[in-house]
Amino acid sequence: MLIHQFYDTDLAHASYAVLRAGQIIVIDPARNPQPYYDFATLHEANIVGVIETHPHADFVSSHLEIHETTGATIYVSRLLGATYPHQTFDEGDTITLADIQLQAINTPGHSPDSICVLVTDENGQSTTLFSGDTLFVGDVGRPDLREEAGNITAKKEDLARQMYHTTRHKLMTLPKDVVVYPAHGPGSLCGKNMSPDLQTTIGRELRENYALQLMDELKFINELITDQPFTPQYFGYDVELNKHGAPAYAQSLADVPRISADSNLAEDILIIDSRPKADFNSGHVKGAVNLQLQGKFETWLGAVVAPEEPLYLIAADEAKLETALARAAKIGYEQQVKGALVNPEQADQVSDELDLDVFKANPDEFTIIDTRNWNEINAGLLFENALTIPLPEIRSRIGEIPTDKPIVVHCAAGYRSAAARSILSAQISNVPVYDLGEAVTTFK
Repeated sequence: MLIHQFYDTDLAHASYAVLRAGQIIVIDPARNPQPYYDFATLHEANIVGVIETHPHADFVSSHLEIHETTGATIYVSRLLGATYPHQTFDEGDTITLADIQLQAINTPGHSPDSICVLVTDENGQSTTLFSGDTLFVGDVGRPDLREEAGNITAKKEDLARQMYHTTRHKLMTLPKDVVVYPAHGPGSLCGKNMSPDLQTTIGRELRENYALQLMDELKFINELITDQPFTPQYFGYDVELNKHGAPAYAQSLADVPRISADSNLAEDILIIDSRPKADFNSGHVKGAVNLQLQGKFETWLGAVVAPEEPLYLIAADEAKLETALARAAKIGYEQQVKGALVNPEQADQVSDELDLDVFKANPDEFTIIDTRNWNEINAGLLFENALTIPLPEIRSRIGEIPTDKPIVVHCAAGYRSAAARSILSAQISNVPVYDLGEAVTTFK
């Protein structure tokens, strides 16, 4: 048996191919199916199955496209309510690849329809667990993403309670030497305490994972629902998209209109400019939002832009434009792009530049906005009188910001504040809006 891990650092997403005797099962595939086809070609094997451990919230899966291209069977829990062709895969169900078996284990907790996949070798020994978003290295899946999305909705407290029983009665009873392959690593928003390692063992998690330590059910629930990261607004949209299956990746990207630099952009359509902020600051289209391609572009795109909200997408050159579109497609947002272009001619807006010495000498003469996430804000403010408006909330809370003084926006390192400043500058014109940027590190 050969197990290959495919890892997307942008979304901290891990998918897998299990190869045995010329047959491949793909587990939790990313939006672009080509790497799995390339793997099959390299090993002169056939993809015969795709397993979805649950309907993912943070990325769009290519399970339907792989099925339509290769004829592979899609395996999912009956609880998912999938509308595409599939074979149900629940507790006790198995898939046989030559002399090994992949067995489904229903593991509710992250979602009501989560499964893990236990592999037994040719000797009948349990060797490997593909844990989806149920068990991570150092963490378990957050329970608060299915309160309003999916075939089955559930309150976070109820899912946390289910996760307690899943971990205690199903996962912690597995042999300690079982190797665990999760669907995410650090940086993912599907958990809060993930290790940098991308595989583990049941034994290690029993020793080191906070969620698997001795505690009663109530303490576990409180631990699990506390201090989870923010939820980008695209998460529920992706759950529904994955439930039905996304359109074919390459064709969907090809369908995005590429428009010329001198195109007239509709005033009522949001503009996302993915260029570095230095380029953006020196000249951008009026009203554009600066979400830089370097960084967690797709996460912030899905946090700032609503699902199905139309947008234009700008990049520094043709290659970066294709990269930006491909990254938008990871969360299904390529379908919202009404025009993609490079360096538009009407990029004549210049951003105000902060005099750092003046700000340091007289911070009270500025309205300071802290755009970090709530867990960072709750850990302590950098400026005592700052208004706290995390970046995902900034578009809906502009009316709360006083405009009697110049505005300075900050985050923790400069990416989010650049985005927030661009959003505010598009709506506030009677006072300058500044980005503290990387200089924020001098105030810590």
